[in-house]
Formats: sequence, C-alpha cells, structure tokens
Amino acid sequence: MEKVRLGVNLDHVTTLRQARNTPYPDLIEAIRIAEASGADGITIHLREDRRHIQDNDVYAAREVITSSMNLEMAATSEMQKIAIEVKPDYCCIVPERREELTTEGGLDVAAHRDRLRELVAALHAAEIKVSLFIEPNPLIIDAAADVGAKIVELHTGHYADAHGPHQQHEWERLNVAAQHAMQLGLVINAGHGLHVGNVKPVADINGMNELNIGHSIVSDALFVGLDRAIRNMRCAMDGVE
Repeated sequence: MEKVRLGVNLDHVTTLRQARNTPYPDLIEAIRIAEASGADGITIHLREDRRHIQDNDVYAAREVITSSMNLEMAATSEMQKIAIEVKPDYCCIVPERREELTTEGGLDVAAHRDRLRELVAALHAAEIKVSLFIEPNPLIIDAAADVGAKIVELHTGHYADAHGPHQQHEWERLNVAAQHAMQLGLVINAGHGLHVGNVKPVADINGMNELNIGHSIVSDALFVGLDRAIRNMRCAMDGVE
C-alpha cells in the first residue's frame, strides 16, 4: 500500500510576514525546508483579500518548487487567469468569504455548477489538474464528478472539531464519502484542521491519496522548527513513534 501523500500548506508562514510587512520569514526558504523534510507537495492559497500569500509569492514559488505545486483559489476570473499563467501542477477550488478566518466549509457545487464546469474545463485545457474542496457528502461528490473534476478534497473540519463518539461519526462520514468517490474513479484528498493527534484515522481511510495540512504544522514549527514539525506529521500519518 502506497503512503498517503503529505501536502504542506505554507500560507501561515506569510501570515507572520504580512503582520508587519517584513521580508521575513522567507516563503522560498520555507518551501526548500519543507521539501527537504519530506513534503510531497506544497500548497498555497492566493485569497482574494491577499491576507497572507501575495501574487509575487505564487510566481516565485512556481520557480522553486520541485515536488508539486497546489494552488488553492476561488472560482473567479481573476484567479483563473493567474492559475493559467502560473501553471501549478494542481488547483484546488475552494469557497471564499472575505470575513472568514479560514475556509469554513466545502463548495456549494450544485449552486455554481455552470461556473465550475467552465473553470474545470479551462484549467484542464491548460494541463492543470483540478480538485474541488467539498463536504463529505455523496451527493456533492456526484456533482463534483458531473462538472468534470477528477479529484475531490474532503473537508475534514467537522471531524477535527469533534470529540468522542461524534468524532467517530464524522470519520464515518469521511469514509463513506471516500468509498463513493473511489467508485466514481475520483482521486481522494482531504484536509482542514488536521494535526498530529487526529491525522492517523484520516490517513488510514481506504483510497486516501493526499492530506493537505498547514496551520498545525506551522504552529508546531514555532517550538520544534519546520523540519521537525513536518517529520513529526509524516510519522503521525504513518503511525510511527
């Protein structure tokens, strides 16, 4: 069985930088450390409000990433243009509201079916793989397949926020969704709110391809360094002490 890929989201390296508009911490150095520490891919989210990652970060990252680049973006014409110029390996289409602290839920695929079908087709034409960030719901997975997505990223936030039996219930929702996606021939990724204490059950879901994790890794890096934080996450995913 192949190991689940670890995509490291480095948005919050630039959150710290933007807090005082300094040249540090250096995103490019963070990318180099992440890849040397075992990251299978680098994820960055260019938000419409530019609260952390900036446009020049996206172009600079494309020049240095040697693993794979995953650009998270809203389904806007502006972001479509940037993605086609930059040509990341992957684009993950996410919902976005300016007032939110972070991405709070999955895409409403049915409500934006026509726009998403158009966007997915345009990115595929540019030879960019596309995933949709969605709730673990078989009906939404059906809609994602209908608009042409080949990859879904399941929102794990409800699982991460839950405890005890409720967390088990949320894991079961993720598992059912993943098995449904596999039956449709979709690639299954997941992410949001995962940390070393809760990641293993999600990594163990049959068919899981990749977990995208950022906030907890960057937070742990404050105490142990980015290299060790990434290695600890890899060990947690693999169940290695």
